Order: sequence, then structure tokens, then C-alpha cells
Amino acid sequence: MSTGPNRILDEFAKLVTDAAGAAQGVRREVETAFRAQAERLLNSMEIVQREEFEAVREMAAKAREENARLTARIEALEAQLGGSVAAKTEKPASAATAKPRAKK
Repeated sequence: MSTGPNRILDEFAKLVTDAAGAAQGVRREVETAFRAQAERLLNSMEIVQREEFEAVREMAAKAREENARLTARIEALEAQLGGSVAAKTEKPASAATAKPRAKK
């Protein structure tokens, strides 16, 4: 058993250790309360969570890529269709030199 100044220092060290433990407990409770309050506030503001934002961003990127592919496909089909339509709509040389019809 300690006596004298050592006993006083031991008691003081124990007191400081207990105070530090209590302070950590209070800190955890304050953090928990703060987080709960912040979460309630953010939920009331209807702010999107990061996971939801990332999911929507990926969907938008995929949609843009698909849009670009479909645009290229449409342009290729239009070019292909345009070439065959142009060949069908060309007038023969004799029709181009024929007289225009008179209006009735």
C-alpha cells in the first residue's frame, strides 16, 4: 500500500484516468446525437445519398453511350437508304429533256 506523496500521485492519476474515460463516453454520446440530428436534417431536405447519385450517374453514362451508338446506326442506315433512294429517284436522260406538261 502506498503512503505519503506516492499515494496522492496515484490517486491523482486514477482521477485523471477516470475523467478521460468519462470524457470519451461523453464525446461518443455527443457524436451519436449530432449524427442523428444531421441525418434527420438531411432527410428532411431530401438530399440524395452518394450511392443513389453514383447509380444514376452510371445509368446516365450508359444511356449516353447507347444514344451515341444508336445515332451512328441511324446515320449509317440513312446513308444506306439515301443511296438506294437517290438511285431510284434519278430521272432517265430522256425524261429530263422532255417538255413540261401544260397546266389545265
